[in-house]
Amino acid sequence: MAEAALALSGVDAFYGNVQALHGLSLSLERGEVLCLLGRNGAGKTTALKAIMGLVAVRAGAIGKDGRDITRLPAHEIPKTGIGYVPQGRRLFSELTVAENLEIGLMTRKKGEETRAAVLDLFPVLRERLSQRSGTLSGGEQQMLAMARALCLEPDVLLLDEPTEGLMPSMIERIREAVSGLRDRGVSIVLVEQRVEAALSLADRVAFIENGRNRETLAAAAVRADPERLRRYVGVG
Repeated sequence: MAEAALALSGVDAFYGNVQALHGLSLSLERGEVLCLLGRNGAGKTTALKAIMGLVAVRAGAIGKDGRDITRLPAHEIPKTGIGYVPQGRRLFSELTVAENLEIGLMTRKKGEETRAAVLDLFPVLRERLSQRSGTLSGGEQQMLAMARALCLEPDVLLLDEPTEGLMPSMIERIREAVSGLRDRGVSIVLVEQRVEAALSLADRVAFIENGRNRETLAAAAVRADPERLRRYVGVG
């Protein structure tokens, strides 16, 4: 059986003395979109932060392509080929679009060819290269956050609430971008509150509750069983 692109095994994670993840186990297969669904505070964002080395992991293991990355410092994680688009985008608002992209390129020493490929995915950014990122619309900022992450040519991408606060037209463009990345072989972990958007993109769904993975199912099985959505997310 092929090695998973990303795997969490029995991960306990803490904010200070407060435990947020309890033996969390997940696997991301190559070229799939795995969606984490659950109520607010369930541990979905913490799972992404644990992968990125941003919260303390005290037990368990995190592996990428079979390599243990559990103890790597946070600044080393992107160099392994994991891109991260956090909730709220976290752009350098005083810097231009081009300068934000340059920061992404520097992470793994990528150049003009990578930048051109990323701008082909988000052509609106090509028209905004000299514009300060803080003056972009919400949808354009989300595109820039994704573009910056893609500048390190990740084979694994973590997306935390990419459609939050966006108009329907922008949500559709983000959805198309995520689908296009999967088609290119990028493996994606998606945290998404919009259940319809999540299920339209996901290959599998992991239901997170109280810092634990209660069950992982094919997206088609979730669509066919609204009761699970009611139980874990409160909709359906």
